[in-house]
Amino acid sequence: MITIKTKEEIEILQEGGRRLAEIIGAISQRVAPGISSIELNSLAEQMAVRSGDKPAFLNYKPYSAKRPYPASLCVSVNDEIVHGIPNEGDKILKEGDIVSLDMGLVHEGLITDMAITVPVGKIDDSAQRLIDVCRESLMKGIEAANDGNNIGDIGFAIERHIRPFGYGIVRELAGHGVGYEVHEDPYVPNYGKKGAGEKLKPGMVLAIEPMVNEGTEKIILDKDGYTYRTADGKKSAHFEHTILITKKGAEILTKL
Repeated sequence: MITIKTKEEIEILQEGGRRLAEIIGAISQRVAPGISSIELNSLAEQMAVRSGDKPAFLNYKPYSAKRPYPASLCVSVNDEIVHGIPNEGDKILKEGDIVSLDMGLVHEGLITDMAITVPVGKIDDSAQRLIDVCRESLMKGIEAANDGNNIGDIGFAIERHIRPFGYGIVRELAGHGVGYEVHEDPYVPNYGKKGAGEKLKPGMVLAIEPMVNEGTEKIILDKDGYTYRTADGKKSAHFEHTILITKKGAEILTKL
């Protein structure tokens, strides 16, 4: 069921989104060759708790999962698309890597969600292009998230931007509603047809999150039950914002 948030709830989500963007921004500034994923996870958790909030992913158990997620921050490196676990088999970032940082935050009982992909030191042109195209596709999707449009318009805009570059668009994973839960209706795929799907209405809160692979769109799930990787081992980029549908267009709640 798709929910419409109240004025009071929207104010809480606006503040929660601001706080989450602050955390993600601070973590991204710490990314450098030699830093570990455990360090980044610890910083994210400390910042959330220090402000009186809670990490939304820590101990969250999706419907299909066999165990709760064991960390506060998803740290996904290179061919890891999403949900990389930072505190199991700790990863040390190295020059030339790209890393997705994905976190949800619970502020006064309501949840926002955000992700960015950043370079580790100096990266090659192909990796930078992948990051840029994924970030741009997120903004195209947000621009299409207007009152009266449909969910399909968002996916259509994202897909139209990515396709000319020949990248793989992950189809099994998608954006979603957010607020009361980490994952709510509606399902927001990163491909689609104009005018298809649910109608967008003011008060809807969505997490839009394109995942773009340098090669194939096919993905595989690691034995840890959470980490998705590209099937061909090539790099993947991931960006996400929580947005509010308004009569004047989409408002980004997690704006850096």
